[in-house]
Amino acid sequence: MNVFNTFLNDESGAVTVDWVVLTAAIVGLGIAVLTSVGGGTTDLANNVSSSLSGTVVPTATITDFNATP
Repeated sequence: MNVFNTFLNDESGAVTVDWVVLTAAIVGLGIAVLTSVGGGTTDLANNVSSSLSGTVVPTATITDFNATP
């Protein structure tokens, strides 16, 4: 019976349990934020992609810079 009472009064693992619960809450919050923001970032990336798809970028060669007027 003395061993059982010692086991019930021992709090050495309580800090570990607190850290595990805190870490699980932070990970859960991070997943929730990524889930809610993920759709908006995908839509934004698609809008930027479609805006840039028709853009023509002029190219220059080294001879264009060395030409004398």
